[in-house]
Amino acid sequence: MVNYYIKKTTTLTDWGKVFFSTASLKYYPPKFVLRDPIKQGVSKAFKNGYEVAVIVYHIENIHEIHQQLEPSPYQQYIKTLKIAFLNAVKTRQHAENILSIHDYDQNSVTLFVRMDRTLDCVAEIEATIKSILHNVQVYMSDKGADVQLIFNTGFMFLEKKYISIQESIYQAHQQAVIMAMKQKESEFNKMVYALSNIVEKKDIRLLAQPILDVETNEVRACEMLTRGPIGTPLESPLNLFSFARQTKFLYDLEMIVLEKTLEQIKRTKWQQDIFINFTPLTIGNPCFVKDLKGLMKKYKDIASNKLIIEVTERDSFEGLEYFISNLKILRTLGFRIAVDDTGAGYASLNSISEIMPDIIKIDRSVIQDIDKNSVKESMLKGLLLIAKEVGSIVVAEGIESAEEASVLSRNKVDLAQGYFYARPTSLSNNLQAL
Repeated sequence: MVNYYIKKTTTLTDWGKVFFSTASLKYYPPKFVLRDPIKQGVSKAFKNGYEVAVIVYHIENIHEIHQQLEPSPYQQYIKTLKIAFLNAVKTRQHAENILSIHDYDQNSVTLFVRMDRTLDCVAEIEATIKSILHNVQVYMSDKGADVQLIFNTGFMFLEKKYISIQESIYQAHQQAVIMAMKQKESEFNKMVYALSNIVEKKDIRLLAQPILDVETNEVRACEMLTRGPIGTPLESPLNLFSFARQTKFLYDLEMIVLEKTLEQIKRTKWQQDIFINFTPLTIGNPCFVKDLKGLMKKYKDIASNKLIIEVTERDSFEGLEYFISNLKILRTLGFRIAVDDTGAGYASLNSISEIMPDIIKIDRSVIQDIDKNSVKESMLKGLLLIAKEVGSIVVAEGIESAEEASVLSRNKVDLAQGYFYARPTSLSNNLQAL
């Protein structure tokens, strides 16, 4: 068995593949050995503001393949599979985001991936999983590997609060393995039970980040942000929603966020607008409109025109039969629609033409250092023209400096949010700040 990593460099041509003997490594040891390049890569990614995720590709039928092939062809098959993964990583767009690739045992392959925190990390991770898996299968087919591989995948984001980088990597790897190897019923069921308890008890916290008028600095709205139970692996919203998505709890969780948001609006008597995030999967659920109407009936004093349904993630909504029709119904009920991540890629621009949103949220990737980059300011001007054509209000996200804010003011951007203005806090605290 070998342990190999792709050394992180600035260009693909600089990649080096190094093989180590790993006879001491076991798949589920008390602590698995971490080579310095992994820890260094993760540490550097954290310092540069990235999130890092562990992806595990577990080969479900590896033992069947072993039984079907003679020892020598089997070893060649495994060698070809490793090359297929290396090739899939190397040829992937933005391959530099793959920090390392390992085979802790011959039943699985593990990737460490950095993610830009300004993107929707869950959607990006799922896109990475699918594209690499597709490329691996194409490569194996081209090489004449007739035995069909069956993969189970799992992923989890690294927590930044652990005492050491190694501990953070170990915990995330364990959880990703549990997700991929669902046949490990005891461990998998513990995590499912923990999430089902969160859903049953509605054990989440909501924070509110204010959205301000760029010219007057007056608070016009808040965006609701979710946190899991304090001190648990699911406290992080990335891990909470990642796990919910992989275990089919996503719809329930997002509806709980809506219900608890309505509870807080009623309790605090909040009068400004509220942005609530929903994935296309939830909006496209055939039960969504009915369940939303039921909650609004329960909180009948809250006007629907104060709630903004923010379509998150860059998932394609193609194939979601009820997505567009549900949005049309929401509009007839008085809700407004916002599109997130605008400017981060073709998908978000395509969403604007399909959805014709009331509000366009410009992605942090456009805003970051816009005061130092004339091209980014030109991009902003182009997006403002699109918004004017659609008739949309514009919200700029992720403002972190006075210089960035001044560019927004110069270009007459409507609204903005970010740490420069205020960090997320409780809705009641935001009410007091008005």
